[in-house]
Amino acid sequence: MPEPTVIVVGGGASGLSAAAALGRRGIDAVVLEQDAQLGGTWARRYDRLHLHTVRRFSGLAHFPIPTRYPTYLSRDDVVAYLKEYAGHFGLQVVTGMPVRRIGSRDAAPHGWSVETASGEVWHARVAVIATGQYRQPILPQWPGCDTYAGRLTHSVTYSNAMPYAGQRVLVVGAGNSGAEIATDLSDNGAAYVAVSVRTPPPVVPRDPFGLPVQRTSILLSALPPAIANRIGWATARLALGDLARYGMPKGQFAPYTTRRIPLIDVGFVDALKRGRVKVRPTLERLTKTGAVFADGTSEPFDAIIAATGFTTGLASLIDAPHALDDLGEPRGTSGEPTAHPGLYFVGFTHSLRGHLFEANRASRRLARHIGRYLASHS
Repeated sequence: MPEPTVIVVGGGASGLSAAAALGRRGIDAVVLEQDAQLGGTWARRYDRLHLHTVRRFSGLAHFPIPTRYPTYLSRDDVVAYLKEYAGHFGLQVVTGMPVRRIGSRDAAPHGWSVETASGEVWHARVAVIATGQYRQPILPQWPGCDTYAGRLTHSVTYSNAMPYAGQRVLVVGAGNSGAEIATDLSDNGAAYVAVSVRTPPPVVPRDPFGLPVQRTSILLSALPPAIANRIGWATARLALGDLARYGMPKGQFAPYTTRRIPLIDVGFVDALKRGRVKVRPTLERLTKTGAVFADGTSEPFDAIIAATGFTTGLASLIDAPHALDDLGEPRGTSGEPTAHPGLYFVGFTHSLRGHLFEANRASRRLARHIGRYLASHS
């Protein structure tokens, strides 16, 4: 197989940004992407999806999003931008190339080997893992799953509300995907929609007082976290009101301390206040016809959508001892050197400033570090 200087595993936003930043430094990189086309992961997301971050702060390294795109890019806009980005830099992207294993080859001239699902083995001096935080969906095995007669799916399979018209639907999880899916269902024909909330999220408006919340978060990130939390809470409360009046339990508003991504409101709060989406406690178990909650109440549901998150899936992918923490996420900071020479991660930042904003910054750091590493190991 070809032997590039750097192999980037994953052709999403972070992987493409990394390859472009490396190319700007004259470093040869090949991107291995599992999907048949660039932007495949985005293309499979639900129809309603738009970025919660503005165009100005969402561009990748060295090529901002052109102004002909809207302020908040749709799902299809993001796909188009990623393809345009790869073409702009002439990136070497091999699509339809899922990777099975990444391992060190310290004893050989080549630092890292990358084995694909078809059995091909690529070698490179440097491996960059950019497979993302949302590689494998988590579908909890609640008691009663086997006997539930309705439709139980993960949010990753949700496209639009059409299949749920006239149905009673429970969405489990009140993150951004869960809230948007619940809103979409209530707007487009579901007979009844409820959201099961285990840990109440901090809820913030997308454009408080006409200013993008992303811009506010970038500014507040420079302050001491406790002060940033107080300002953020006051702004959200002033803009959205007391959501406990509408059934949303009060939780800790501490996104700048816990780094928990807030629920950015793009219609959910209005649906909640109008009674079109109901809030329910933690889902305890399923029955043949519905759900039983932590407070002992039960309701019938025709369908249950689990917006219960994802794992990185890195533990089964990487043969590099102690590179991951107990949650299966990379140790250290995206774009920085790891304990394994020549191994880097990018795109694994939990940030209030936006995933694409962080991908831009991390890929630039990554390129600088890889340049130094290659120079010192030439």
